[in-house]
Order: sequence, then C-alpha cells, then structure tokens
Amino acid sequence: MAIPSSNPPNPDPGRKGGVRIHVFGHTSAHPEQIAAEFGGIVGPSEPSECDLAIFVVNPATGISPESIDQWEGLNDSMVPRLVIVTGLDNPEADFDDAVLIANRVFDLTVTPYLVLHDDNGVACALISLEDLKVYDYTTTPPKISESEPEHRALVEEFRTEYLAALDVMGKDGFAAGLMFPAIPVWIEKGIGVDIVKKYIAQLEP
Repeated sequence: MAIPSSNPPNPDPGRKGGVRIHVFGHTSAHPEQIAAEFGGIVGPSEPSECDLAIFVVNPATGISPESIDQWEGLNDSMVPRLVIVTGLDNPEADFDDAVLIANRVFDLTVTPYLVLHDDNGVACALISLEDLKVYDYTTTPPKISESEPEHRALVEEFRTEYLAALDVMGKDGFAAGLMFPAIPVWIEKGIGVDIVKKYIAQLEP
C-alpha cells in the first residue's frame, strides 16, 4: 500500500510549479506515492499533455512490458524523463541493479548520485558524482559534507562515466529530453526527494 505524502493536496494534479508530470510504473514501485509527493498523476498520457515523465522502478520486481511501451511512446516527442528507483528499504533491492535493468529496456540512463549505506547496510546518504559531496539524510534537512577518500575511490569509475555523458549532452541534456537521470528515492527518509525537485525546477516556465 502506498503511504500518503506529507505534502498538502495539489489543487491541479499533474502540475508542479507549472510542470505537467505523469508517473508510470508497476504498482510494486508505488507510483501513486511518487505522484502524490511530486504533484503528478498516474497513468498514460499523450506526449503533448506531459512536460515530465517519471518512471518508477522497484529493483526487486523489475520493469513491466507496459512501462517499456510507455517509455518508447515518448521517444519521438523528446519528453524529459526521470527514472526513480524505489524500494531502498529492502536490503535485497539494489539501486545499481535497477539502473542496469533500465539501461537494458529503456535507454542509457545517467546516475548523478549513488547510494551510501550505514553500518547496518541501510541506505542513509547519497554521493554526488559531479562534486563528490555527500548528502546525509539522517538529519533534516540533509547535512552536506565533503566525501571521504574511500568514498571517492569507490565511485571513481562511475564518476568518469557520468562526467563524460554530461560533457556530451550538456547541462541542458535532461530538459532537452536527451539525458535520463536515475535517482534513488526513499520518501519516508527524504532520500533523493530534494534532488528530484531540483530536476523538476529545471522544467518550470
């Protein structure tokens, strides 16, 4: 069951600051919860009616054929798309696995942030591959700090790939519908919520 968002109801569903958001994905990834959090609506849409398509993926259940068809239906119109990976509360659900699946059945995604775990293996922070800063979500708002050397060594290869994609697509690649960021999100802990909102803000008129 999807957990209701703490945000007040949006009087104009599908819009967030003027951005028309449609959310797609298997029920196991809780698309309704994601739609409620970011002011979107769940379900199919005509490309002309959608400013941003969010595809939610639960690593434990994969990506449905319906989601693949919906993704491909947006290709010609170059609609900006985000892939949101949920299920971070499941220790068997891995963000990297979800990205590999998305790369295989959608298009190549980029990972601006990777997940860091605490000593118990629970997701607790994100590390930015652009500036290597760590966003610690055990506090509200998240504490932002410099990463440790071991963190930087761990993500070095991923960072090289991300910066290369950013160099090719440019800073406006996402808004132009050319670059598809994959973001880990755990709403109850606030993980990634602020990051998704920053991407939405890039599309505001």
